[in-house]
Amino acid sequence: MRTATLGPAERGQALAAMAERELDVLVVGAGVVGAGTALDAVTRGLSTGLVEARDWASGTSSRSSKLIHGGLRYLEMLDFALVREALKERGLLLEKLAPHLVKPVPFLYPLRHKGWERLYAGSGVALYDAMSVSSGHGRGLPVHRHLSRRNALRVAPCLKKDALVGALQYYDAQMDDARYVATLVRTAATYGAHVASRARVIGFLREGERVVGARVRDVESVGREGAGEYEIRAKQVVNATGVWTDDTQALIAERGQFHVRASKGIHLVVPKDRIHSSTGLILRTEKSVLFVIPWGRHWIVGTTDTDWDLDKAHPAASSADIDYLLEHVNSVLHTPLSRDDVQGVYAGLRPLLAGESDATSKLSREHTVAHPVPGMVVVAGGKYTTYRVMAKDAVDEAVHGLDQRVAECVTEDVPLLGAEGYHALWNARARMAARTGIHVARVEHLLNRYGTLVEELLELIAADPGLGRPLAAADDYLRAEIVYAASHEGARHLDDVLTRRTRISIETFDRGTRSARECAELMAPVLGWDKDRIEREVEHYEKRVEAERESQRQPDDQTADAARLGAPDIVPI
Repeated sequence: MRTATLGPAERGQALAAMAERELDVLVVGAGVVGAGTALDAVTRGLSTGLVEARDWASGTSSRSSKLIHGGLRYLEMLDFALVREALKERGLLLEKLAPHLVKPVPFLYPLRHKGWERLYAGSGVALYDAMSVSSGHGRGLPVHRHLSRRNALRVAPCLKKDALVGALQYYDAQMDDARYVATLVRTAATYGAHVASRARVIGFLREGERVVGARVRDVESVGREGAGEYEIRAKQVVNATGVWTDDTQALIAERGQFHVRASKGIHLVVPKDRIHSSTGLILRTEKSVLFVIPWGRHWIVGTTDTDWDLDKAHPAASSADIDYLLEHVNSVLHTPLSRDDVQGVYAGLRPLLAGESDATSKLSREHTVAHPVPGMVVVAGGKYTTYRVMAKDAVDEAVHGLDQRVAECVTEDVPLLGAEGYHALWNARARMAARTGIHVARVEHLLNRYGTLVEELLELIAADPGLGRPLAAADDYLRAEIVYAASHEGARHLDDVLTRRTRISIETFDRGTRSARECAELMAPVLGWDKDRIEREVEHYEKRVEAERESQRQPDDQTADAARLGAPDIVPI
């Protein structure tokens, strides 16, 4: 089977194909749930389309804590079914579906009280491990262990001695959330789904009360001659727009059977040397939990959990948010973090099913699927880890509206692109390094981002050895990765590359501004940009970074939101 390429030409072909013939299923929204729904539908033999108003994963699915986890704290809420389901999915992703993208990560839970807390927390973690193994997909992770204070400080010297009396260490998993979604989209396209980013739904097609498709505007053609609008007809439309669910429902003048509330979570990214530890940390706060998560040469510190009713496209982190995280993490660190240690900040919105509680941390993380009008299915809520289950439930619901027999879900046995043969290639990484002349550490980096698709990048480097050099101001990444993002992964703008195909926007103190021009010039030949277009892309990115920095100096959500909106989305001219 030939791997799909998501370049400019393929995007145009996908839009034309969707408009040409009625689809079985049209999915609106390419976060992890929408992308997963497209993969589920197409692998059941259904003709499938996927449209996204901005970039793949540009909303919630690129701004998470980047964890694949069972939800240890949901055990305390006695939500055993949710934890069991998530642990099964975690095991599937680690072992079969995406071993190149999903990796084990250890966490240390400091104990503050002698006796009862070790028994209480230890029982919870033991149950967590037991449920993981009983799922049939949890044998790949080490089991938890109890540590004395001395041993805990040995693995996490960053902690104050008086911050703990002992500790527990357990394992979960992590991934690059945006990269995962981009791979999910390409996998769906490889199996025959038509996919297009920067294609905004501006209305739905109706026949009586039935939804029979959508009107889609090609955002990339705005301001150009022959600006494109498409009528895409489908037997079933799946609304998988996350925090935009209510807005999308409003396009058919239907309130829907439930509402989605947005909860803001912010994260800080700090250099690895600022926190001396060989393990991640999980800390209790008065409202929820705080994670310190290993992230390559960095740590991610997060998250907050506050109600948000302002701009959904660009949630802003305020100065108060940053202070909150620093205050809580510094309460246990021997050497406290300061604002100067923060390399990157990002904010995301969780789509929570509303109506169960006023406190967002207690709103449901479970998902709901509904069929509010004939021809339209809505899926909302849930967690990143259980996206595949959400997708299955959404397609199962859509199938009820199809006048044909449809196969059962098979995505439990459909590895993502790059997964097949990954372990064998990983074992041969030294040989690959010798063959290509690329340092083995670079080969490992590529394997853990692309899996067996790494061969496609190596072909680019073989054709142009200059692409084998690292970026001047972000040397974790090779120049080939920038070209590949535009030619194979659907990146349309500089922002797509610096923020989602790579993580340069949060992994460098300059937030990617020093890499912007080099990246734009690498993308230009693929996307047909002239010098003026390169200048516009760089200028837009610099304005975006400045607007984000300004928002992070503001005292509250309202002023931070106003500052962030000072840099509008780029629209090609």
